[in-house]
Amino acid sequence: MTSSRFEINRRAALLTSAAIAANVVNPFRAFAQETPRKGGVFNVHYGAEQRQLNPSLQASTGVYIIGGKIQENLVDLDANGQPVGVLAESWEATPDGKTITFKLRKGVTWHDGKPFTSEDVAFTAMNMWKKILNYGSTLQLFLTSVDTPDPQTAIFRYERPMPLNLLLRALPDLGYVSAKHLYESGDIRQNPANLAPVGTGPFKFVKYERGQYIIAERNADYWRSNSPYLDRIVWKVITDRAAAAAQLEAGDLHYSPFSGLTISDMARLGKDKRFIVSTKGNEGNARTNTLEFNVRRKELADVKVRRAVAHAINVPFFIENFLGDFAKLGTGPIPSTSTDFYPGTNTPQYPYDKAKAAALLDEAGYKPGAGGTRFALKLLPAPWGEDISLWSTFIQQSLGEVGIAVEIVRNDGGGFLKQVYDEHAFDLSTGWHQYRNDPAVSTTVWYRSGQPKGAPWTNQWGWDDAKIDKIIDDAATEVDPLKRKALYADFVREANTELPVWMPIEQIFVTVITAKARNHSNTPRWGSSSWHDLWLSA
Repeated sequence: MTSSRFEINRRAALLTSAAIAANVVNPFRAFAQETPRKGGVFNVHYGAEQRQLNPSLQASTGVYIIGGKIQENLVDLDANGQPVGVLAESWEATPDGKTITFKLRKGVTWHDGKPFTSEDVAFTAMNMWKKILNYGSTLQLFLTSVDTPDPQTAIFRYERPMPLNLLLRALPDLGYVSAKHLYESGDIRQNPANLAPVGTGPFKFVKYERGQYIIAERNADYWRSNSPYLDRIVWKVITDRAAAAAQLEAGDLHYSPFSGLTISDMARLGKDKRFIVSTKGNEGNARTNTLEFNVRRKELADVKVRRAVAHAINVPFFIENFLGDFAKLGTGPIPSTSTDFYPGTNTPQYPYDKAKAAALLDEAGYKPGAGGTRFALKLLPAPWGEDISLWSTFIQQSLGEVGIAVEIVRNDGGGFLKQVYDEHAFDLSTGWHQYRNDPAVSTTVWYRSGQPKGAPWTNQWGWDDAKIDKIIDDAATEVDPLKRKALYADFVREANTELPVWMPIEQIFVTVITAKARNHSNTPRWGSSSWHDLWLSA
């Protein structure tokens, strides 16, 4: 890979990793004891619209970054990464794991003035989390009912055991509640509230101007006393990463989340005392770069071809030259950051071996034709980060060297989600898989069959494997921690053997934020959290 573009980005990547590392050592500057300042507008870089703002229906950092300030979850994570109540005050489970009871917070109202009750929780769980929400549909597969004996009690009943720790780890992302009175009539997916959300959170939706901005303002009736501090949040739609960096430097933006800038711009801003560039606050969203195979395509239905593709790509070279210190070689769908479930490296792996890739393609019956081409594929990269764009180009060049011609088709966020997860109009796709504390939250859905059509970041590859489905279901309902860990090791082994999705790179998101921000990055999923305590110094 010797193109000038790749050489330029290689140098920028190495500079970036050094610059960010310097800030990660001490990502927060020392400030004298300060009194929180009321008021101010916090301007946020929003790089890819997803045509959805309701986090009860779509689990995505691109939705949480907005919807997570307007709607609230039952449970979130505290500064130490432990579950803490939000709309739920307490919870308990029966010994058999089949009944989990939540006691809900009193005195909470929706932004339209209606009271928040257990009826909202029951409706959301049964009609959104279980039926529509990507990740939620698998998590809540065995949920049979939610009883509401009084307005402050929601009793979840399961056909098979639901480990309480799993549910509490899942609810920060998969436990946002929507108002029953706004959704009980009509098509939930087409409800106008999905783009003009009504919640219980610290900020109230004001306006969404497609392609330009989204505005939310302070909720004066918020249940947390003296919160929020900010008057308003404005999310500015800026798809050009260099333009977003320029607006940060000009003071027109305060925050760019989730590795939203170019590698070279993060390097420059990491040296600028006006900004903090860090992975802090993203620990709960470790991610892997993916390569997904649409097995409806004849060639990709053959596991030999999928393995050949993996062997054809020199992942260590790509990491070393383009991603630097904040990426490492991945070994499967459960990353090394998962101390409870990581199975180690003793699972099938696909080291770079161009000769082996060619031999596997020959064995599969796809020998080079005229000009050395075996067959052609269409690759759709997600538009979330520069690393995905670079990775897709690297894939294209690597596969070309073994006779697979790759056409890259780029879309905006909504177009990518529709073509890959709803229309299945792709051969290969690449993006990010985000690991959220437990494999059952947002990982196994990439492999479990039976996902609702159109559900993002789920198995829409046409791949169906009864063996892995059983492992996934057994692990999700196993209450013994050691047995669960063993089952997830089996899951990784089977996933890496069949390879419907390849996850060869691990990373953590990078945040760029103004040094004037206070109470930022103080939880493991801060970018997705409510920002009820965020404020700006003068």
